This record gives sequence, structure tokens and C-alpha cells, in this order.
Amino acid sequence: MLKLTYTETGIYLEYLAQSLEELITQRIILAMRVSESLMVEPGRASFLLPTHSPELNVLWAIADRQHDEITLCPTDEAFIEVTLRGVWLSHRMGSEEGIFLAELRVHTERLIWRIWQASVSPQSSLTDAYRV
Repeated sequence: MLKLTYTETGIYLEYLAQSLEELITQRIILAMRVSESLMVEPGRASFLLPTHSPELNVLWAIADRQHDEITLCPTDEAFIEVTLRGVWLSHRMGSEEGIFLAELRVHTERLIWRIWQASVSPQSSLTDAYRV
């Protein structure tokens, strides 16, 4: 599963071996125990990946086959926008901060995570592009 955390300082992507249902259940239990509200709703989320990745052709082929779960859209010469279908978790309606969870095929999740990791590594010049 892919976990995208949206905060004031940017977006952070993680690859988790946990299932979508397990993580949502844990978050609901935590919210109940600390007496906080939690909004859970299906939706879509987008983020940018660099176009210079050698593995991007594989991701385009996957998106062509799984277009209901993942779509790619070029934004400019440097980036493509990746849109995933999944579930939003946040503390209130309309919040710009929260967690987005997407469950895809394991190969697809790992591929997206690898491309993301390569783009935000310390030696990458793209690091600041993700800190919106």
C-alpha cells in the first residue's frame, strides 16, 4: 500500500506492507481512544514524479492497463502528475492536511515508491520541488 502524507510543508510518500483495511482500522481505533474525529472517505490524490526516471516507461504501461486506479498526465518537461484512487483520512472535512492511502498491485506500488525515493534523495536536485 502507498501512504501519502500531506502537510503544510509538503508531501511524503511511503510504501507499507500493511493492508488498507488494517491501517484504516488502526487509525479509527486511535482516533476513538484519543477522542478525536476522523474523516474517512474514498477519493483521489495527485503528486508529481520526475520525467527523467528510466522506469517511467514501465509506469506508463501499467497506467494504460490500470487506468481506473492510476492515471498519468504530463505537466511540463520536468514532471508528470500521478493520480491514484484510494481513501482520504483527515481530522475534518475540507482539510488540506491528511493521509491518503492507495492499494495497488505490489509491483506498481514498489515502482512508484522507487521513482519517488530516487527523486527526493539527498543528491537529487528535485528535492525542493516536492516541498510545496
